[in-house]
Amino acid sequence: MSITQNLLQQFNELFPSNEQKIHKFFSPSRINIIGEHIDYNGGKVLPCAISIGTYGIARKNDDEKFNITSLNIKPSYSLTKDDFISYKTENTWANYVMGVVKYIEQKGYKIGGFDLLIYGNIPNGSGLSSSASLELLIGQIINTLYNDNNIPILELIKIGQLAENEFIGINSGIMDQFIIGIGKKDNAVLINTDTLEYEYNPFILKGYKIVILNTNKRRELKDSKYNERRAECDEGLSILKQFVDINNLCELQEKDFYLINRLIELSIRKRVQHVVEENKRVIKAQQALSSNDIKTLGKLLIESDNSLRELYEVTGPYLDAMTKYANSATGCVGARMTGAGFGGCCIAIVEENKIDEFIKEVSAKYKEETGLDGEFIIADVDDGVREIF
Repeated sequence: MSITQNLLQQFNELFPSNEQKIHKFFSPSRINIIGEHIDYNGGKVLPCAISIGTYGIARKNDDEKFNITSLNIKPSYSLTKDDFISYKTENTWANYVMGVVKYIEQKGYKIGGFDLLIYGNIPNGSGLSSSASLELLIGQIINTLYNDNNIPILELIKIGQLAENEFIGINSGIMDQFIIGIGKKDNAVLINTDTLEYEYNPFILKGYKIVILNTNKRRELKDSKYNERRAECDEGLSILKQFVDINNLCELQEKDFYLINRLIELSIRKRVQHVVEENKRVIKAQQALSSNDIKTLGKLLIESDNSLRELYEVTGPYLDAMTKYANSATGCVGARMTGAGFGGCCIAIVEENKIDEFIKEVSAKYKEETGLDGEFIIADVDDGVREIF
C-alpha cells in the first residue's frame, strides 16, 4: 500500500464523510547544494526540491472549522478563525497552519474550513525545511479547495515566508519556500534572492549521488542563534553603507572588500566575509554543475563548510564530526552542512558504486565520536508542491 493510499484510509476513519471531494497533496523537502545563510543577504542560492516531504489528505467541510491531524506530532486541533490572531505556544505545530491561513485571507483570497490529515517523512529538526514544506502544503490546499488554483505560486511562496517571519517569529530568508514552490524534477534552481529571478539547471550527477547525512542532533530555529546571525549581518550592512552604495551584503564588490576592516567587531567582519565569498562560490558551483565537473563542485562544498564553521560559526561538534568523516570517507568528493546549522544535516556527493561503503564507514566513526546514530538518506531531485492525481 502506498503512502497516499494508507493516508486516505486513515483519513476516512478519522473524519465524518461529506459530499465534498477528497484531495491528495505533496510538498517536498529541500536541500541547498550551496549558498548558505545568504538568502537573507540578497545572494544567489542553488537548492533543489527532494523526494521526501509532507503529504496531506484534505477536504472542505461544512462547519468552517480547521480540523487538522498529524501522524507525526500530537495533538490534533479543531480551530476557528478566532484562533488565527497570533502565535500561541500551546498550539505548537498548528501555528504554521494558522499563519498561512491568516495571511492568505489578509491578501484578499478565499479561505474556509477543511479536514486535513498530514504525514511527513522529513526528519524533524534536521534542517531540511519541514516547516516550509508544511507552509507550502497548506497554501496549496487552500489554493485548490477555495481559490480554483488561481493564487500564483510566487504569492504562496511569499505568504509562506510571511507566516514564518511574522507569525512564527523566525527572521528567515525566502529560499526554502521558494524552492519548495517552484522545484523541478532533476533540476537545481539558481535563485537570485534579491530579485527573485530564477534559472533551472539540470542536476543529473552521472555516476554520483547526493547523500543526506542526518546528525540526529535536533535543532530548533526559534531557540538557535539564527536571528542573531541575521542581526549581525544587518549591522555589518549598516556600517558598510556609510562607505559604499549597496542595498545588501552580496552587492559588495571585490574592489571594496577591504571595507570590512572598518567593521570593528571581529565577529561581524567574519559574518560579512562568509556572505560575500559564499555568494561567489554559488556562481562557481553553477558553472561546475553545467560542465559536469563534479570534482570542482565537491571542492566548493568543502570550502563552504569550512567557511560556515570558521567564519559564520553555525556548525557545532555534531555537524563537524559528520562532515569530517564524510570528507575523508571512501567515494566522497565533497560534503558540507546544509540548512541553518546548529545541528541537523550534511550533504555529500558520493560515487554511486561506493555508497554502501561510505555509509558504513561514516556511520561507525560518527557513532564512536558522538554516541549518536546517524541517519543516511538517498533522495531524488523532485518537483515542487502539488496536488497528486
